[in-house]
Amino acid sequence: MTTLAAMRIPEDLHYTSDHEWVRVEDGHARIGITDYAQDALGDIVYVDLPNVGDSVEAASGLGEVESTKSVSDLYAPVSGKVTEVNEALADAPAVLNTDPYGEGWLCIIEVADASQLDGLLDAAAYAELTGE
Repeated sequence: MTTLAAMRIPEDLHYTSDHEWVRVEDGHARIGITDYAQDALGDIVYVDLPNVGDSVEAASGLGEVESTKSVSDLYAPVSGKVTEVNEALADAPAVLNTDPYGEGWLCIIEVADASQLDGLLDAAAYAELTGE
């Protein structure tokens, strides 16, 4: 994994300005929160995720993450149908702090419109956005 600056920003992912990351795998988007987001949130204590089968629209609410500091909304980076959620986060939400790009993924969405991926940020643009 190649990273930029102090925060981990893998170069093989897409990013949103709301601090979600997207890994595209065979027409599906695996989604999580970035290292920057988990650091800003502090200790994560609860995650509310969509249900499998839910249809989501790009930029619409996807759930929320609660930390000892605040509650933050999650937004869908792309439109599509939720095909999987990370059930392990219900019992271990702190995984978002320790492994945001690995075991801390949130959900997988079957991408309805692949062109929406073109509107996401690459690693360099996300690094610029976060000042990294």
